Amino acid sequence: MDVDTRALRCFVAVAEEGNLTRAAHRLFVSQPSLTKQIQRLEARLGVVLFERSRDGMALTESGRALADRAPSLLESWDLALREVKNGARVLRVGFIASAANEATQRIVAAFTARHPGWRVDMRQAPWSNPAAGLTDREVDVALLRLPFPGQDKVRVAKLFSEPRCVALHSGHRLAHRDEIAFPELWDEPFVAAPGTTGEWRDYWLATAERDGHPPKIGAVTDQPDAWLNAIANGYGVALAPASAARFYARPGVVYRPVTGVGPTEVGVAWHDGADQVVRDFVRCCVELKAG
Repeated sequence: MDVDTRALRCFVAVAEEGNLTRAAHRLFVSQPSLTKQIQRLEARLGVVLFERSRDGMALTESGRALADRAPSLLESWDLALREVKNGARVLRVGFIASAANEATQRIVAAFTARHPGWRVDMRQAPWSNPAAGLTDREVDVALLRLPFPGQDKVRVAKLFSEPRCVALHSGHRLAHRDEIAFPELWDEPFVAAPGTTGEWRDYWLATAERDGHPPKIGAVTDQPDAWLNAIANGYGVALAPASAARFYARPGVVYRPVTGVGPTEVGVAWHDGADQVVRDFVRCCVELKAG
């Protein structure tokens, strides 16, 4: 019988968290999706892995047996993938939005100069996956906006920070302003990331800087094009990096400086135990980081 690694990773997360909600948050998936993965795994194995109760998910005897072995199985599989990947000489780099802005091309060029014959495969992730595939090892290293869910479980080097601005429909009542104070936007509907992104969504709604005023959600998107369309159509405003004015300019959307919110940071993230190639990419990022 075949059991895919995604199902095993779901099992390990639930076993370690002891709770479906926390495990779903850790994996950036919905709770119903995670429940289905566990149910399919139990059906395929022909055993019950968890005893469900109001207090959470407790491992059965069969579940404990699998929990003892699953982490080493996944580690062996990840090692095999790295070895295969190294043979193919491709570095998988996940990224969100504009990655490291204008420094991205210089980082890639510096890495390929250090490792001739290697190719950098840049993989853009939707905003529903703010770790860009790093936490489930779909990529080797990632250029990410901080903070992101799961950040405490990987290594991160901060590269640079930049102010946050606000993106508005060009006909918005505040679009003519040279600068906007964040409290003036508290009652505006916002274009938000999916709720499953947790702290990532909260950060870009600036919930910690609203003095207790709950955000209003006008639209939910997870791709830059959909995000821009929602703003241009007047469904809401959105906080964005100041660089978005350069990378995501389009008719119907204007960007204005906003006061009362902190800056956004970009970092490079990787797993402990990464091979020399990954560490060299990280070194290129740090050496060429923007000011």
